[in-house]
Amino acid sequence: MRAVVQRVLRASVDVDGALVSSTGPGLMVLVGLHVEDTFEDAQWLAGKLLKARVFPDENGKDWTQSVTVECEPARQILFVSQFTLHGSFASGNKPDLHNAMPPVPAKQLYETFLQHVKTMMPRGNDCVRDGVFGAAMEVSLVNHGPVTFVLDSRDRKA
Repeated sequence: MRAVVQRVLRASVDVDGALVSSTGPGLMVLVGLHVEDTFEDAQWLAGKLLKARVFPDENGKDWTQSVTVECEPARQILFVSQFTLHGSFASGNKPDLHNAMPPVPAKQLYETFLQHVKTMMPRGNDCVRDGVFGAAMEVSLVNHGPVTFVLDSRDRKA
């Protein structure tokens, strides 16, 4: 699984012109599933993501707190599924998307991943939001920093 993790002041997802989900301060995470990904990849990514120290503390010292730290306002996470994260332009100008997991198993693993994240969050479901799997979404965000990282479960296997 691959994730593009962005620290945000706010983020939102619209589908067909209607607001589907939004978040205040926290993380906006694009999630792509590789054809070979398993629940173990989802567990690793969830753990890494929730422990990543990408926020400053109350004194302004950078890189000290994760999204799970109790604070005011509570930090939130907005997840957006994005199969193109495993695409490439290895040959030619048309994207090759063969490494992306097919829609049916991808939706199952993505939903399992979200449930796993919710169980790991101290505040549970209140802080975890997501877009609409498989929909054409309009994603808006204000990146805070800017702070952006890429996590890939394949990196742990190397």
